[in-house]
Amino acid sequence: MSLVSIVIPMFNEAPHIGRTLDAARRAASAAGLACELIVVDNGSVDDGPAIARAHGAEVLVLPGVAIGALRNAGVRASHGDWLAFLDADIEVPEHWLDLLLDLQRRGEGDVFALDCDTPRQAPWFAQAWQRRTLRVGQTVQDSTWLPTPNLLMRRSWFEQVGGFDERLRTGEDKDFTLRLHEAGARLRVLRQPAVLHWGFEASWREWLGKEMWRQGSHLQLLRSHGVSLRLLRFPLLSVGAWVLDAMALSALLDGFPHVALGLLLLSALPALLLSLRQSRRHRDLLLTVQLWGLHWLRLHLAGAAFILSLFNRTARRPARG
Repeated sequence: MSLVSIVIPMFNEAPHIGRTLDAARRAASAAGLACELIVVDNGSVDDGPAIARAHGAEVLVLPGVAIGALRNAGVRASHGDWLAFLDADIEVPEHWLDLLLDLQRRGEGDVFALDCDTPRQAPWFAQAWQRRTLRVGQTVQDSTWLPTPNLLMRRSWFEQVGGFDERLRTGEDKDFTLRLHEAGARLRVLRQPAVLHWGFEASWREWLGKEMWRQGSHLQLLRSHGVSLRLLRFPLLSVGAWVLDAMALSALLDGFPHVALGLLLLSALPALLLSLRQSRRHRDLLLTVQLWGLHWLRLHLAGAAFILSLFNRTARRPARG
């Protein structure tokens, strides 16, 4: 029987980790696989580690390190030919592994993931933000990079690219899977069924804080992968939004309100274009408007994070899945 090693980084996930582990174990059983559950804790102060042990996981404790180091440590402690990565607040469907392994058996890829959705209990902004990532169209789709709410691959692919970059505070999943793609791995996403993200942002403060933290990786990704339009596009748009806002404020103070309004509308245009690109496939006007506002906020957060990163100042947050 093949062994799958399921590696889960964690920080203060007591409300979710039991559900995550139980679902992962059921999925391995449904796929006819033996599994080992490895939780790598970043120094939780809640009952998460005790709950993880009670649900049969091996728990490693590594406080104060970046999330890539947590994932790599979990792999070093593992023994399976198959590696799966889960975030600590993700619930996988029962046939998660069975479906992805079936793609591999049919020769349809090398690194696999299911799409990720939010439970209906989440507030509108968390639902809209997650929905923007959901794919439509073909059931199985190619990708150049994948986030790590769930990932599955053979250990040989992990070893070929040297694992996760432990210097990155965030964006380690994008960096890792971009390197897999560049090494020749075929990254495939199965659109349905989706995994559920139970650690959704329950408040505006949490959403803003997470986005500020997530946007701190742009400069490091540019250093790792070289300057490219793909990686420069978003930080340049975000800095541009700040510049236009500053120009609008200057125009308003100088007594030109119509110029200020025009500049503000111009600064909102990139957010609208991003919203239209992501929502048009869903054909939902309300989602378009919601994403317009969220992207406007995100662009401003990203601009601030990018400028701070130039001075080695980024939002601090413990590493967690």
